[in-house]
Amino acid sequence: MEYMFAPGFFGTRAPFFMDLMILVIALLPFALYLGIIWARKGLYDLHRWYQWLLFGVAVVVVGWFEYGVRAGGGFSRYARLADLPAWLLIGFLVLHVIIAVLTLYWWVRTLLQAERNWRSRNLPGGYSLRHIRNGWRTAWGIFLTSLTGVWVYLLLFLF
Repeated sequence: MEYMFAPGFFGTRAPFFMDLMILVIALLPFALYLGIIWARKGLYDLHRWYQWLLFGVAVVVVGWFEYGVRAGGGFSRYARLADLPAWLLIGFLVLHVIIAVLTLYWWVRTLLQAERNWRSRNLPGGYSLRHIRNGWRTAWGIFLTSLTGVWVYLLLFLF
């Protein structure tokens, strides 16, 4: 796993795994929107499988990231290397983690409810409006998680 800590490809102080992680996180809202477009076009089965795939990829990538952070010395090691005050970095990290945890909860809830309604033939159908609302809440949470994650990265490795 030495490659994880090689210099990253964005030209910042970040190691390779951080650069790869931030790239995936920054692209996730756009990937999610592609699935929304498929649902709007009536490609519900494709939308369903794609959302599960995105969720699975996100969980694996975040797990790999968490391993890298722990193996690399933890957040405090990276914060010490930054030029900004620790309170600012910790504040942004806490905000990011709160949004990410709430989004994870909402994403899992939306997926499980959708799966249950799909299997009982209520999607598309009577639960569609509720599913659309829950899906948009999840999408906003993913967008905010992505945005705050990018900000944490920038604060740690660019500024």
